Amino acid sequence: MANPVLPSSGVLSPLGLDAVRLSPGFWGDRVALNREVTIAHCQEWEEREGWIGNFRGERPRRGREFSDSEIYKLLEAMAWADHPGLPALAEIVAQAQECDGYLNTRWSGSRYTDFEWGHELYCYGHLIQAGVARLRMHGEDPLTRVAVKAADHVCRRFMEGSETCGHPVIEMALVELYRVTGTERYLEMARRFVERRGTPALADIPFGRAYYQDDMPVRQAQVLRGHAVRALYLACGVVDVAVETGDQNLLKMVESQWERTIARRTHLTGGMGSRHADESYGEDYELPPDRAYNETCAGIASIMLAHRLLLATGDVKYADLAERTLYNMLATGVALDGRSFFYANPLQVRVPSVPLDGVNHAAEGGLRSPWFDVSCCPNNIARTIASLPAYVAGAAADGLRIHHYASGEIRGGGPAVRVETGYPWNGSVSVRVLEDGRGRIGLRVPAWAADATLSHVPASSPDAPLPEGPVIRPVGPGYAVVDGPWRAGDEIRLELPMTPRWTFPDRRIDALRGSAAVERGPLVYCAESVADQPPLGDLSARVRPPVEHHGDDVVELEVAAALGAGDGNGWPYSAAANGHADGRDVRLRLIPYHRWGNRGPATMRVWLPI
Repeated sequence: MANPVLPSSGVLSPLGLDAVRLSPGFWGDRVALNREVTIAHCQEWEEREGWIGNFRGERPRRGREFSDSEIYKLLEAMAWADHPGLPALAEIVAQAQECDGYLNTRWSGSRYTDFEWGHELYCYGHLIQAGVARLRMHGEDPLTRVAVKAADHVCRRFMEGSETCGHPVIEMALVELYRVTGTERYLEMARRFVERRGTPALADIPFGRAYYQDDMPVRQAQVLRGHAVRALYLACGVVDVAVETGDQNLLKMVESQWERTIARRTHLTGGMGSRHADESYGEDYELPPDRAYNETCAGIASIMLAHRLLLATGDVKYADLAERTLYNMLATGVALDGRSFFYANPLQVRVPSVPLDGVNHAAEGGLRSPWFDVSCCPNNIARTIASLPAYVAGAAADGLRIHHYASGEIRGGGPAVRVETGYPWNGSVSVRVLEDGRGRIGLRVPAWAADATLSHVPASSPDAPLPEGPVIRPVGPGYAVVDGPWRAGDEIRLELPMTPRWTFPDRRIDALRGSAAVERGPLVYCAESVADQPPLGDLSARVRPPVEHHGDDVVELEVAAALGAGDGNGWPYSAAANGHADGRDVRLRLIPYHRWGNRGPATMRVWLPI
């Protein structure tokens, strides 16, 4: 099955790219744009920056010590997208592999001398993931042979001993290779890498061992901590190992870590990683909007983890968090033209950045850039969107479950169905059965969707009287399940209320006290000010029902606000509680957060003072 995650057991089974075909719409358009534009954009920049030339032996070597991994992510994107450029690029990579399977353009002459920062095993992880994608989409070829040869080298070199890599990813890659080949040593190698971490296995560094989750064994950790991408990739690998070895205690440990992380260390957008200094989680409730790092790769890793936990447990809360992150992190990370990107995703930008048409050396957010010194995010976006149809639906023991709403056809897990929806702009979802069959069909009702309704409209038959009108019933959060048997033409209609809503932060989040945000459906909204008009620093919002403005394929909102208070001179503190509610009344336009930064330099804020 063509799927990036294919566990051998779990409450839900995934459906692959061969079972879910997206048609035009929010995600279908992005999958097409990714294949037609973003993948080629990434390859062009990797050639321009010399990262592909490293595999040809061009000197001097260019790029960071982990730049090999970006070519591997691109190859994975090409594999899922069935892109015609893959064979030629894979051949360039294959020519650089050494006889014993070792492959790294930076460390070939000094192998495994820097486990903390060298990223050799990290690069193998992405190579193996690309090989798995190619195996599942195409079968054995030069790329898959390179990946297997590298994995065998890793097992020979690291099966014994206590070494591991400062950046996790090899763990989940090896488990997936085990799943596709059945070779037990890959699973055992992944298990040993998981158990070694935190013993400790790595040297201490100025950020501390928590930076790469080596401060304590994985079974003792209570929350995700340290570098956010590393923590989430490791957690994905731990879930994979737990599922394949039947280790329920290990799985429960990750579930517990996830619960606390979501409750105390996650931004409204689903973003994770509050600190710029070490790209890490902060402490509990340390969630500043303006200094939030929220790397795009961390958002992608969070989606990967939530999807794994959803498959393992069947608990809808994981799909809810994945949806929030898909629409407000993944969709935000790439511009509407598919050619520029965000690395960091703060929830407030105070000063517009200068436009760039080259490499962004800062990568801290504020303006979309075509490329970065560390361009993990563009390639990560490319491989994730290329594989996105595999996240849409799954199979339960009793039938189909639809996790995420996108127009297209689903063939697997139950009777074949056609989904039609304008989601996320409207909440109407139609699921029409394409052929007779049995099994239940479940549609996810998000936690925010109070007053959702479901109806079942049977297909009409020339030999039967016209059916009465559909029975509409309220459905609460979770999977709303409808029983078969089914006839071609039967239809399920789900109506999710899309009324805009104000959202308020926990008072323990110091940086957000006295503010509120606006959401509509799965989307977080923000105020964007191009050329600082209006000046967002002088605005405060009035908590009144937002007004909707419907345009072509987008819904914007308008809220009441006050602009300015007093003359702005003197001392900005007082013996009495005050604010600037006495300012001039204005109307403030809000746009979906994922669309900000597409009109040039701008200031922006999600959380509005009230």
